[in-house]
Amino acid sequence: LFGDTNPAGRLPVTFYRADSDLPPFSEYAMDGRTYRYFSGQPLYPFGYGLSYTTFKYSNIFVPDKMANGDSVTVSAIVTNTGERAGDEVVQCYISHLKPDTKAPIRALKGFQRIYLKAGESRKISFVLTTNDFRLISKDGQPHWSPGPVEVSVGGGQPGVSRTTSGNIITKTCKAE
Repeated sequence: LFGDTNPAGRLPVTFYRADSDLPPFSEYAMDGRTYRYFSGQPLYPFGYGLSYTTFKYSNIFVPDKMANGDSVTVSAIVTNTGERAGDEVVQCYISHLKPDTKAPIRALKGFQRIYLKAGESRKISFVLTTNDFRLISKDGQPHWSPGPVEVSVGGGQPGVSRTTSGNIITKTCKAE
C-alpha cells in the first residue's frame, strides 16, 4: 500500500463482468469460457496484475516461417519506463489466424517473471516448438495446421485492451 514493494502477481483465471457473459452451465463445450475461448470484454483478464511502474515492449522478433518439426526463438525487448524498480510477467501467446480445425482464440505458450530497475531494458526470449503450434483435431489428436499464426509478447493477453502494461506487440509468421 505504501509503495515499498511493487506488486507483480498475475491472475490465473478470468473474471467475467457477469454470469450472462458465459454460456449456460449445462453445456460443457469450452466455447465462450476461459481466456482461450472467451471473446467478450472481461472485467479482469487472465494474466492481469498491478504495478507501481510501467513497462514498454519493443523489437519483437519472430521468424517469418515455421516448419513442422522445427523450433523457433521469439524475442522482444522489455523496458521499465517508470520511476520505480519492479517485476514484470512477460507473456507469450499464439493465435492461429486461419486454422483448419477449431482453435482457441489465443493460447499462452510461455511466461517469464523478470525484475527491472527504473530505465533498465532486457531482451527476453521464448523457444517455441512444433508442439506449441499444434492444434487438437475433432478426434482428439494433435496435428499441424499450416497457415498464418500471430505471436504476441507483452504484459497481458493479446486482443484484450485491459492489460497490466497496456503494451503488447505482435508479429505474424507462417506455419508451413
